[in-house]
Amino acid sequence: MTFALFAAASEGFGLQMAACAVLGVAVAVLVYWVIRVLQTDDLQQGAEWRYDVSRINELRRLDVLYRVFQPVIQLFARFNRTIFRESLPEIQREIQAAGLPRFWLPEEYLARAELIALCLMPLYVYLFFGWFGSVGLLLAALTVAFSAWILRHRLAARAAYRLRLIKRRMPFLLDLLTLLMEAGSTFLGAMHQAVEEFEGHPVAEEFGRVSADIHMGKTRVEAFQAMRDRLADDEITSIIGSILQGEKLGTPLAQIFRTQADVLRIKRTQRAETIAGEAGVHMLLPGVLVMAATVLIIIGPFMLNYLKFGLSM
Repeated sequence: MTFALFAAASEGFGLQMAACAVLGVAVAVLVYWVIRVLQTDDLQQGAEWRYDVSRINELRRLDVLYRVFQPVIQLFARFNRTIFRESLPEIQREIQAAGLPRFWLPEEYLARAELIALCLMPLYVYLFFGWFGSVGLLLAALTVAFSAWILRHRLAARAAYRLRLIKRRMPFLLDLLTLLMEAGSTFLGAMHQAVEEFEGHPVAEEFGRVSADIHMGKTRVEAFQAMRDRLADDEITSIIGSILQGEKLGTPLAQIFRTQADVLRIKRTQRAETIAGEAGVHMLLPGVLVMAATVLIIIGPFMLNYLKFGLSM
């Protein structure tokens, strides 16, 4: 019997050693693969003919997750082109409005969000399987899908927030352009100086791209049209439409910028008045609840005394 126990213990120890060896080899291969991926040079032009090699190389420099999991992201992207075909233009608009690098394709950015959600799956399985048993596997899968949905809509929220920042500062930038051009500066010189003045702000980034497009050979109309297509916001589209119309009619840009700055301030004032008018409606329910709680605090002790002593009498 002692020999049998010794043999069983030896067999169990051997299985543990084998499992540790397999785990060690897997970890070593994973570490080696990650190091090789991070140290690989840029792709050569003939190595990948289906995709824009320059764009991929830029993404590999900018995003570590894309560099490490590039094959997986591109595999997910192929499915996204088919499954989410109708949503890809909207995702592309949000990528541009959020100020993300222009090298991202919408299907690849969506694949990146799906990959992050999938990497969280072991944690979800560990948590939900321990709490709910086999039902936890289904909950983990649903949580992974919900995480991907959250990451997708986080992009929309980021784009909306950046658009609000641009619309808040645009009147001041247009005023500065007006002053500089009326002082004798050229359009490109005024644009360059205004971008330097608002450096680091999203509005400077957008007008900086307009200036860069003009320097690369585009006309002012084409540069502003590209900005309109990138942001795709109603107010900004209206402003750029007025600029383009004035450019075609020969109206001085300084006059157009001054008019549009005034229009933006009026809209901002109207928006603030609308929010202030809605504040009373939004505060109605909390006010009623506070009044009810105050009444209960004041009358509550008298009612309790009456119920306790009044009924006994």
